[in-house]
Amino acid sequence: MKKSVLVIALAFGVSGAFAQDLTSKKGEPILPEAEDWAISFDATPVFQFVGNAFNGNTGNAAPSVNFLNSNQTIIGKKFIDEKSAYRVLVRLGFNNQTFKNLVNDDANTSAVVFPATAPQVEDKFSKKNTNIGIGVGKEFRRGKTRLQGYYGADAMIWISMSGTKYKYGNVITAVPTAAGQTATPTSTTWDATTGTALSVAANGNRTLSTKSGMTFGIGVRGFIGAEYFIFPKISIGAEYGWGIGYQMSGKGKSKSETTQVVSGTNTYGTPETVTAGSSKFGFDTDINQSNMFNFHGSNTAGAATLRATFHF
Repeated sequence: MKKSVLVIALAFGVSGAFAQDLTSKKGEPILPEAEDWAISFDATPVFQFVGNAFNGNTGNAAPSVNFLNSNQTIIGKKFIDEKSAYRVLVRLGFNNQTFKNLVNDDANTSAVVFPATAPQVEDKFSKKNTNIGIGVGKEFRRGKTRLQGYYGADAMIWISMSGTKYKYGNVITAVPTAAGQTATPTSTTWDATTGTALSVAANGNRTLSTKSGMTFGIGVRGFIGAEYFIFPKISIGAEYGWGIGYQMSGKGKSKSETTQVVSGTNTYGTPETVTAGSSKFGFDTDINQSNMFNFHGSNTAGAATLRATFHF
């Protein structure tokens, strides 16, 4: 509590030095003007750093610059005039990663004499993710002093999808015809999230690929907030939102390879499993834009985001 009071007092103490004069000592305008651009980021780390500076501890971490939400959405504005602005929300994310691991070659039947090492083959795991979010809105402002209120609405659409692929150096053989061939080849088991090779062991049922259904969403969000200009065109503010949104996800697929006895014969196959799609609809308060992009529908936490905004 003492830390919060101290931080707030510091912020208002600095701004109080300028009183309510809307230009700086150098004649710079305090408030945004027509044709100005602006970008916002999470101000919480800055205030934590300022508070920690007075707690008597050494080694406090320096402040970091964070996105306003966990989904890494960039939020910017362009001012039409000093009382209104267009808002843009953008996330364009494409990620393709490949991981490799060496395992013993099952086809090798030669004796390995020290210091030689056993021949190896390569297992490979790759994953890709796509996240696209685009939003536009309009903001209206009120106030003639450093304290400015604002309100407006955003409209948003978002698309996401993901998939994985697996390749193995040792093949599965339903009916071995040569030494080293097996229905349970030495294979890598992967952590699909981190790409870490969890284990290497005989495995007769291996995943070949997975594909999520494409997720598509659309939403409209009203917002209201306030900000205080502590320096020329630099403000600290908070924002609440309330929106409505719909999201649907298509069917997903997973393909594996294995052997199974069919009519008395061991047979190789690549069965495919289909997962059902889903849909979500919500009308709720949110903390910030991430609740619409990530669509936490049932989130009722009404805490506002603390944001720093730079105008230029």
